[in-house]
Amino acid sequence: MSSQHAPAPDAARRGEQILAVFDTAFAEPLAADPAALRGRLRKMAASAAAFYRGTACLFYRDLAAGDGARRDEKEGAAGVPAAVPYPGRYLDERTSRVWIHGDLHTGAFGTYLDATGRLVFHAGGFDEAYVGPFLWDLQRFAASVALLGHAKALSDAQITGLVRTYAAAYRERIHALAADARRPGRDELPPLTLDTAEGPLLDTLRAARARTRGGLLETVTEVRDFERRFAAGAGTVELDAAARYKVLAAFDGYLETLPESSLAHPDAYRVKDVVGRHGTGPAGTPSYDILLEGGSDALESDVVISLRQARTPAVARHLTGPRVRGHFRHEGHRTAVAQRALQAHADPWLGWTELDGAGHLVTELSPYAVGLDWSELDDPAEISAVVADLGRVTAALHAVPAGDGHTLVPFSAERAIDAAIAADEEGFATVLVDFAHSYGARARRDHEIFVDLFRDGRIPGV
Repeated sequence: MSSQHAPAPDAARRGEQILAVFDTAFAEPLAADPAALRGRLRKMAASAAAFYRGTACLFYRDLAAGDGARRDEKEGAAGVPAAVPYPGRYLDERTSRVWIHGDLHTGAFGTYLDATGRLVFHAGGFDEAYVGPFLWDLQRFAASVALLGHAKALSDAQITGLVRTYAAAYRERIHALAADARRPGRDELPPLTLDTAEGPLLDTLRAARARTRGGLLETVTEVRDFERRFAAGAGTVELDAAARYKVLAAFDGYLETLPESSLAHPDAYRVKDVVGRHGTGPAGTPSYDILLEGGSDALESDVVISLRQARTPAVARHLTGPRVRGHFRHEGHRTAVAQRALQAHADPWLGWTELDGAGHLVTELSPYAVGLDWSELDDPAEISAVVADLGRVTAALHAVPAGDGHTLVPFSAERAIDAAIAADEEGFATVLVDFAHSYGARARRDHEIFVDLFRDGRIPGV
């Protein structure tokens, strides 16, 4: 090891566990682009929080650890492993089978422009989304709060207060959503927008509002002979005729996945240019950008969509129910369906397709996606207010009403979660607080072990 002393036995065992998880989770990225994986791992080495964000695979391995048993749907709640923390506590046949974000942490929130034209503050990045236990999202976020608090030198008591604030805000909003779901002709509780958000969340929305598609287009395209084309630059790959044909065929398949409302103006989908982006997809795979006409002949209305290969979500490795897996054609289909389920009025350009036998997600390259910046948030009271808002956002994520066409969750998720929490109201926040402190400490230790493994060249292929 890099240290002057041999590692403690517990650290050595944990190091082997980390290597085993990496061997499975990072095999595809390693095969596709070892240099890209090295870059990703170096970013993870920068801090415990960065390591945690990059290792959902390790997190879910730990949640599902114990005797290593894996259960089929017929044996228990939606294929949830036998070793789920607090088995039977808040998790039942329904609350173990709701749409979850899958990688919820303090860096997973920001803005998007919804299909109605509103800027909304919400969770983003649905690559890890799946159907599973709602509690897993809350635990993953709670542990990230502990890491954030530790990095900002907050006391354990202050971290406890933040997690309790998050739990209380989630509980209050889930209860309100559940009550709303019982009313005929229900109205949605308002999302966080320019009209309803406050503090740093409002600042984030205003920063997104200041951006323009024209500004984005200037960074990736240029006008030549009175027409817009992609500009040559770092990471750009010019496609030969055969590759271009494949991408355009995949684009035709994508059009078939869009709702009819998105296709009201077919001229908007006229292709103007296609380019490859080397190593920007998951696992270092190539992705592709397509320049479209957009809403009018005006050059500033052009739209860029991105096709990128989707990956298997980390949580899916520990949920064995065949009904969920069999519902999706491929991972691109799963990611798009999940985003539409978790994000109200999702990106109208959102769809999926298949390219080279692999499922690809298709989204707009949007200038309006701005992440919440924690760097200037140091006042504990301000952090607490933000964490409360994120608790409410998390509740909205989980509230997928019955009868919305998502057959995997054919019931009111918010009512099921509300009833489960009500059965043990007092213990709910304590469960999250205990997990936040214990797993936050484990993630900090894991980060140190990982850095030593990396420095000693023990990560295979890297």
